[in-house]
Amino acid sequence: MAEAADKQPKGIDPHNVPHRALIMASLMLAVIMQVLDTTIANVALPDMRADLGASRDTINWVLTSYIVAAAIVTPLSGWLANRFGRREIFMVAVIGFVVFSMLCGIAWSLDVMVVFRLMQGVFGAAIVPLAQNFMLDINPREKHGQAMAMFGAGIMLGPIIGPTLGGYLTEVINWRWVFYINVPLGMIAIAGSAFFLPETPKKKIGFDFFGFAALAVAIGSLQMMLDRGSDLDWFASREIWIEAALAISGFWVFLVWILSAKKPFLEPKMFLDRNLSMGLLFIFVIGIILLASLALLPPMLSNIFSYPTLTTGLVMSPRGVGAMIMMLLIGRLVKVIDLRILVVVGLSFTAYSLHIMSTFSPQMGPKWIIISGVIQGFGLGSVFVPISTLAFATLAPEYRGDGTALFSLLRNIGSSIGISIVTALLTHNIAVNHSEIVSAINPQNLSGVMNGASGMSREAALTVLNNLATQQAAMISYVDDFKFMMWVTLAAIPLVFFLRKPDYQNSGGGQKPQGAPVTE
Repeated sequence: MAEAADKQPKGIDPHNVPHRALIMASLMLAVIMQVLDTTIANVALPDMRADLGASRDTINWVLTSYIVAAAIVTPLSGWLANRFGRREIFMVAVIGFVVFSMLCGIAWSLDVMVVFRLMQGVFGAAIVPLAQNFMLDINPREKHGQAMAMFGAGIMLGPIIGPTLGGYLTEVINWRWVFYINVPLGMIAIAGSAFFLPETPKKKIGFDFFGFAALAVAIGSLQMMLDRGSDLDWFASREIWIEAALAISGFWVFLVWILSAKKPFLEPKMFLDRNLSMGLLFIFVIGIILLASLALLPPMLSNIFSYPTLTTGLVMSPRGVGAMIMMLLIGRLVKVIDLRILVVVGLSFTAYSLHIMSTFSPQMGPKWIIISGVIQGFGLGSVFVPISTLAFATLAPEYRGDGTALFSLLRNIGSSIGISIVTALLTHNIAVNHSEIVSAINPQNLSGVMNGASGMSREAALTVLNNLATQQAAMISYVDDFKFMMWVTLAAIPLVFFLRKPDYQNSGGGQKPQGAPVTE
């Protein structure tokens, strides 16, 4: 036993980490690769559907299988890392993700593709939380802001550039390359991880199967409900009612279990850390705003503004540039400015960008789309880094594995809920607005259209007016969604007052935290 203990790797000393820059580069390559896959495949679905012989409804399982699998496995990453070693689990996750990405690229039928995507989600689930955990552990607390700036750049840029890159690869080469692109990135990440990632201690800890099963049922049912709700007309469908009941029951059983079990799957004590609890709430809100706005813009620009896919990607890309610039700047500002102030500034920028988006009209050019995107990039970049730093600033290191897993999970669930809410509001409002606009059509409108185009029949004139009414109804509905997200963003600002300032900022940034190795 003593001999085995001697062979256990020591904890990570954040003040003495060899090849820190190479470790961070390897981690970020893996993160970008995984996060890209949340959006890159979306634009390839029509081509994929034709090649795989799928219907409009069944092709969506390519996205659903990945999302649900990743959501269920994400909370498990902390336990796996503690039990088998964080380095080992991270490398298995990256290798598995690359292998199944390659298999997705050669898939020959929809059933096979869904299985490969499901496995891709299983392996990819651990990449982001474990990478964040490593980034926090290999950097001293006073440098966590800079580390989270680099980490946040990958998290933010992935979903933003995904549709653009996916559209380019699909149009210029083939849809299969949206999966093959992961192979070179993954190979470099695997090599860097194998050579430079430090080992962490392993713990012989039991597995709370009942607690994990309850959480898995809850998360899986919730994700299924959110993903399929719009297709099934929400609670008009029996399936959605069943999934909602399973989600509520699962979360209730899980909550009761972790509060009463001796060794629960997640230690409830970690939620007593106020910064972690508020950080999870904030990242949930950020998830709603980030992917919900990204989900609305492409169809709006395509259907109402008549932009082709590549133009849509180019118009949206400045959002990523704004986020990157702000994250690099924030990485330096966190040393001298209260992180809570930066959060307020970021949320204000984001709310202002959504206010600009609520003034969009089909007659305008791309100027304000680009400007609002850059401002939103500034805002989200200003929020993500301080929140990622504050959430773990006061958390005991032994809880970081589970904390980063929950951080990633809440961001993804927030994204799913945000997309579902804005999509449902959009669909409902289009129907309501269209009905109101059409009700205003009268013989004078009809005559005006017919006189404006000589020889136009009454039926043709009605079609023209109906198309105009549909476009206007859709534009009003998009604007209403942007206003809704603006109010959600503003409502999050008062929560900043519940966050605690990190100790190293209280001491002016000059005090070094204790140099004891980080153990798990």
